[in-house]
Amino acid sequence: METQALTASFTVIPNRHPASDEERWLAMENPVFGKVFTDHMARATWRDGEGWADHRIVALAPLPMHPGAAVLHYAQQAFEGLKAYRHEDGSVWLFRPEANAARLAASCRRMALPEVSEQDFMAALEGLIAADRNWVPGTPGASLYLRPFVFASEPSLLVQPAHEVEFLVTASPVGAYLSAGDTGVPIWVSRGYHRANPGGTGEAKTAGNYAASMLPQQEAKEHGCQQVLFLDAKEDTYVEEFGGMNLVAVRADGSIVTPRLSGTILPGITRDSILTLLRDEGRNVEERDLALTEILEGVESGEIVELFACGTAAVVTPVGRLASEDFDVTVPRVEGESVADAVLARLTDLQYGRAEDPHGWMRKVLDAPEG
Repeated sequence: METQALTASFTVIPNRHPASDEERWLAMENPVFGKVFTDHMARATWRDGEGWADHRIVALAPLPMHPGAAVLHYAQQAFEGLKAYRHEDGSVWLFRPEANAARLAASCRRMALPEVSEQDFMAALEGLIAADRNWVPGTPGASLYLRPFVFASEPSLLVQPAHEVEFLVTASPVGAYLSAGDTGVPIWVSRGYHRANPGGTGEAKTAGNYAASMLPQQEAKEHGCQQVLFLDAKEDTYVEEFGGMNLVAVRADGSIVTPRLSGTILPGITRDSILTLLRDEGRNVEERDLALTEILEGVESGEIVELFACGTAAVVTPVGRLASEDFDVTVPRVEGESVADAVLARLTDLQYGRAEDPHGWMRKVLDAPEG
């Protein structure tokens, strides 16, 4: 009943030309992350003095946009990322969507955008998933990635919060985001470039933070690395996060250390979930300032035995190498099951319904089909 009540607040206008079964199967066979989109999108419009209106599920289509739209000039925007999982019985579930709703609201506050209520956030997701239920993969390791976003659409070159804003949600069937292979992902440690500054927008999920990571990301690829690890902007000493993921280190005694949420790091929902699962195991988990030198010396001495990245897209991905202009360090793979492997299995078993959900993180959005 709850799902029906929420979904009813978004009017569904079906796509008159949806993908055929064959087109959908081909698109979902081996999708590149974020390159394949479903038939529909959710949408609502906010106007100053009126609030949110025109809640609807419509055909996926290009957005008509004035060249003076404020987002194109001043990047007044916020977004989220989460996944829907098909369980063995065919039902579809979301993982901690309330946390994504709260983080989007926090990002909107920081970017001077109107907040999307949790009810509207959930109704948009559930309405879109219901409309595009056949796009939710059932293959192992695959899921439906959902991208809610809010942006300033008002045609205005005034440097001020926009008076007209759009909220949309798109959906994409996805597989793995990063390929770690047998050796782990190679990481370039950026020196001189920073993702965020104290007092800036680092803890908001907004486009400008990712734009700032593009040049260092390009630099990483030139050095044979897949991702960038950023240091703090004040001292250029402490590790913060990757371009779109958080960092976790495992010590030889099994304890965990990860950079604290200092206001310049995005509070990852996957990060929080993993730390909770690790604490459930009885592991000591420290959230504190973590110097790059501590990591390098720890890897060299054997005090740090694992490094891994975590995030909605990447889930849990081992780091196999840290490199920069003045060092190149290999992180040896753990013999047998690593902490990263174990926590990945625990998390994904929970998400795909293969294990108990002791924290109540999963939310059903579609029942199993009858018959």
